[in-house]
Amino acid sequence: MGWFRRRKQQAQADRESREVPDGLREHLSQFVRSRRGVEAWLEQPTSFNKPSILLVAADGESTRRAIPSVDYGYEFAADHDLPAYDAGVVPYPQRMRDYGADKRRAARRIVY
Repeated sequence: MGWFRRRKQQAQADRESREVPDGLREHLSQFVRSRRGVEAWLEQPTSFNKPSILLVAADGESTRRAIPSVDYGYEFAADHDLPAYDAGVVPYPQRMRDYGADKRRAARRIVY
């Protein structure tokens, strides 16, 4: 019978959501401090992936990290005065794709 399994899984999820590694918090904060025009996209958890936050700067540079919960992502965005979007509703910005394409093109031009 699986009556009590749900309670154990919920307790584990609650415990994980309270534990935010210092390295994660520092990386995200450093990205926000060192770039201008940063916006946050929050990705909902799926059966394969944990919830994650995607930070995109004004020039298109981005970083994505797994986070304990979507609520943590919204709190992080509010603490840093960032606009936060749900990635399932608001599409990723074109500038992010352009930045990645420019970097790939530049890498191909380098001759060893």
